[in-house]
Amino acid sequence: MKSAVHFGAGNIGRGFIGLLLHQAGFRVTFVDVNAATVDAINGRGCYRVQFAAPGTTPIVVGEIDAVHAADAAAVTRAVAAADLVTTAVGPSILRHIAPAIAAGLAAREPGRPAAAVIACENLIGASDLLGRLVREALPPGTVPPAVFANCAVDRIVPLQSPDPIDPLAVTVEPFCEWVIDAAGFTTQPAPVLPGAMFVADLQPYIERKLFTVNTGHADLAYLGYLDGCRFIHEAMARPEIRAVATGALHESGAGLTFRHRFNRREHEDYIKKILARFANALLPDEVVRVARSPLRKLGAAERLVAPARYALAAGVQPDSLARVIAATLRFDFAGDPEAVSLQAWLRDNGPAATLTRCTGLGSDDPLHRLVIAHTPVVPSA
Repeated sequence: MKSAVHFGAGNIGRGFIGLLLHQAGFRVTFVDVNAATVDAINGRGCYRVQFAAPGTTPIVVGEIDAVHAADAAAVTRAVAAADLVTTAVGPSILRHIAPAIAAGLAAREPGRPAAAVIACENLIGASDLLGRLVREALPPGTVPPAVFANCAVDRIVPLQSPDPIDPLAVTVEPFCEWVIDAAGFTTQPAPVLPGAMFVADLQPYIERKLFTVNTGHADLAYLGYLDGCRFIHEAMARPEIRAVATGALHESGAGLTFRHRFNRREHEDYIKKILARFANALLPDEVVRVARSPLRKLGAAERLVAPARYALAAGVQPDSLARVIAATLRFDFAGDPEAVSLQAWLRDNGPAATLTRCTGLGSDDPLHRLVIAHTPVVPSA
């Protein structure tokens, strides 16, 4: 049986990548820092994936085990024996797991085919980044026996209360998309993954997803937070918020269509499908979860600033996106360290300088001016 090691046994790891690997015929070893989750996986040997849609049938994922991330020897053995290594840990955690992956790759038997390594993160070039980090963890000049392939991933997996009877059960939306760059497999065949799509040019798919799904999610989260919403679908149900979020996706879509020559009608249909997903009340996704890490999400290459700049390049005024960026500056959730830092910067420096610090936009940039025009920020006391 083909073997895969997946870093991250949380809801996304189990409900998305772990499920697709199981359906592709892999035996999956999860690596995680949560001892209770690791023990539950090893004790049960399976878990249940439920779908947030009427009339759907749960899927039981079996042929699994798990190791604790702190058990370096066990992680090394698992990676050394794996045909495929995947991650769903968050971009900032890749540097922490790279040494473990490097150790496992270094321990592979000579002559064995290289492992396929795919970082399934919401980050452009995540596998490239992981590959660099792995090489940095090896002796200078060492070529790891692995191919690193970038991908784009899409499935909404909200925070959820554990099932007391089945603590590993996870609820996900029926829709999912896993698009993998075929260019990563020039030296060996790509793994057989029926739930994934291999493409010759990944960049358009990555940007379409990030600047539609992630952009729309952020739009609803930051606007919803200011309006007192708890859930994304609640924000979507409020006409004023829905209008701005829809406008932002049309602005982003204009930039994406101009940049990647997408079919305009097909992209409009894609936007409608994404908005319908956000309205699903069976996916009670909390606003503060989606809005977390505002400093990262205000980055120049991230889901708000980048599509706004694409819109400007296409000759479209990104007024709705500017409104969302202004709302992001006002995200003051005390439970998010980045939000706390953001509000401290605003108190110390004011909105214009803070916007420049977060986004890299100079004060003479048209997007900077547009955002500030929508920023009646009153720093928190």
